[in-house]
Amino acid sequence: MHWTVTRSASATRSRVGAFVALTKPRIIELLLVTTVPTQVVAYKGMPPLRLVFWTVLGGALAAGGANCFNMVVDRDIDRLMARTRNRPLVTGEVSVPEALTFALALEVVAFGLLWSQVNLLSAVLAVSACLFYVFVYTLWLKRSSTSNIVIGGAAGAVPVLVGWASVTGTLTWAPVILFGVIFYWTPPHFWALAIRYREDYQAADVPMLPAVSSLRTTAIRIVGYTVLLWGLTLLFSPVAGMGALYLVAALLLGGWYLILALRLLRSPSPELAMRMFTWSITYITLLFGVMAVDQLIRS
Repeated sequence: MHWTVTRSASATRSRVGAFVALTKPRIIELLLVTTVPTQVVAYKGMPPLRLVFWTVLGGALAAGGANCFNMVVDRDIDRLMARTRNRPLVTGEVSVPEALTFALALEVVAFGLLWSQVNLLSAVLAVSACLFYVFVYTLWLKRSSTSNIVIGGAAGAVPVLVGWASVTGTLTWAPVILFGVIFYWTPPHFWALAIRYREDYQAADVPMLPAVSSLRTTAIRIVGYTVLLWGLTLLFSPVAGMGALYLVAALLLGGWYLILALRLLRSPSPELAMRMFTWSITYITLLFGVMAVDQLIRS
């Protein structure tokens, strides 16, 4: 009897874990790292915790639903790539109808929570990001264009708009520039990872830039986008009325990012690319973290 109960509990945990995996929680974490600091900047101090809670929850559910839809569409190519062949829809832990129902439920709940607890603009923005990610990136661009992650990455930049709108109910130039920061951060961030897994993308016939172009060509693009990213982070300072702490941090963090990009251009290799990929996550976390601290200190 005890063995049966234990086995049943283990099976339940496995099923729950499979559904959680469909949402790509690590990606959600990264998106939320940008949402809360944006709220702090928009509020010019610490916003009410209730507002932060509902915005984060709604945003996480919306992003999770989008990622789940993405896995449904990509289950055929996920089977061909070493990095993704253990995903729940490939292994059969979750069926396609179950995944579609789960994804749709997440989006409906996300919209309802954001509309009722935050505001309508935040709800519309969050669900619009899902639609863009699924229809523009996943269904159209991912398998047809080397600009897939460039354009498709816009979906990952929407959380800053959601964060700003949650506080102000409107959008101004400051959140638009923050949108640009994430938009231009995404290609070098993802291309660095794609260099490491270029053979996976080639096997799945996905035209991710490193899979169809030379490492040098990819590195040149990474440098270009890093320069644009750096410029936007500096432009954000006067537009949003940031203090010296943020400006110095943006200068130093962006400068190191560019140095890594130039090193990759000088000696393109998967090892240097992964070093840059790791730094890109640290970079965006520190940049937005300092952004929040700057406002909290000055408030």
